[in-house]
Amino acid sequence: MSTPSSESDRVLADKVVAVPEARQLDVLASLLERRGASVLRCPLVGILDSPDEPSVVGWIERVIATPTDLVVFYTGEGVQRLVGFARRAGRDAPFVAALARTPKLTRGPKPKRALKALELEPEYVATEPTTAGMIETAKAIAAPLRRVALQLYNRDQDRQLVDFFEQRGAGVDAVAPYVYASQADDERVAALIGELAAGRVDAIAFTSKAQVQRLLELAQKRGLEAALRSGLERTKVAAIGPVVAAELASARIRVDTSPKESYSMKPLVTSVCELLGGAP
Repeated sequence: MSTPSSESDRVLADKVVAVPEARQLDVLASLLERRGASVLRCPLVGILDSPDEPSVVGWIERVIATPTDLVVFYTGEGVQRLVGFARRAGRDAPFVAALARTPKLTRGPKPKRALKALELEPEYVATEPTTAGMIETAKAIAAPLRRVALQLYNRDQDRQLVDFFEQRGAGVDAVAPYVYASQADDERVAALIGELAAGRVDAIAFTSKAQVQRLLELAQKRGLEAALRSGLERTKVAAIGPVVAAELASARIRVDTSPKESYSMKPLVTSVCELLGGAP
């Protein structure tokens, strides 16, 4: 017999939820469908290995060979991609050994889980999963930081964390092991905007900044920004965590719900269930 909190409860019956997720699309869609939702799948952004393999492997070699005071991981995807590059170069064992002997700082639960899969634990976890949270945590590290190895989520991301470490006197060795690629074609994204504008979507669940950016870029390119904003005004908007919520807010898009603590798929689905009318 199911209980009110069981995953089989169909609290989202008759609800349409748009899912822009790409990498874990099936996982998120399945969680929503188990609760009765009709899922509108439109993966906006794909993730690919960095095309600059020599730079990534060079970073890995420096972590292996050069004494490093701190390795910083923004994302679980970054940990996994770096291990993939190391494996293809035949350097995964020494790379993992280097990580084991080096203090590690992670932004949130995903890089922590990725390290756990390697039987590693971060010595430091950000007070909140944002750059500001990472800086706050790093301020409490008493040990000298002469060399910091930093995994970026985007080659063009802001330099706030880099600047912090450099102001502490550290040399920062940064790498971006993956790039974002447009996953859905423009017509499918335009069709999603049309569904939002027509009021046929009850909620949309964003799981990355890149999804928000891609949707806005396409809307501007197609002259559909007014339709998109109108659609989002009548649609409940969910964000997986504070980073995505901040991106939406900076674009003047209202955020209706976000997990309070654990920023991953299941808490996101729980938030959507609560928002649309019941506990999961």
